[in-house]
Amino acid sequence: MNRIEHIVLMASYNQWMNRKLYDAASTLSDAELRIDRQAFFGSILGTLNHLALGDTVWLKRFARHPAGYAALVPLNTIATPVDLKHLAFADIQELATRRAWLDQLIVDWANTVQEPELDHRLHYTNMRGVAAEKNFFSLLVHFFNHQTHHRGQATTLLAQAGLDVGTTDLLALID
Repeated sequence: MNRIEHIVLMASYNQWMNRKLYDAASTLSDAELRIDRQAFFGSILGTLNHLALGDTVWLKRFARHPAGYAALVPLNTIATPVDLKHLAFADIQELATRRAWLDQLIVDWANTVQEPELDHRLHYTNMRGVAAEKNFFSLLVHFFNHQTHHRGQATTLLAQAGLDVGTTDLLALID
């Protein structure tokens, strides 16, 4: 598997897992979604919000790549989050709508990335305002790893609420 195939696989995995998480989460009451379960972002809703906000921040950074990814242009219509702990979406259905939009955007964009673009050093500013410059492919690996990390937490939080999201392994999508 080459790097582009890996990115496309991870985009598909992200979309597949998020559908599973949101299908499960949408069966819970608002109160159950908001219970502080002592996770990094408190509740199931807090964790899912963090993922959507974090993805938005990274995608907006990726949109500044010199390749000029047309698939990321729709991000221009939304503000860059300034706080990744904020409950930007207090309603699971509103959050699910944003998540589905982001996931399709990620899949569409991943299918446009070209191999030579991966070696570019992307300049960006982190959430603390510090300028950084890192290898684009490494940032993509981080982006997908961050999603997997917090989805693992969300899966645990859903299990604490009595829900089983089923198979979560990337192996399920690998031929």
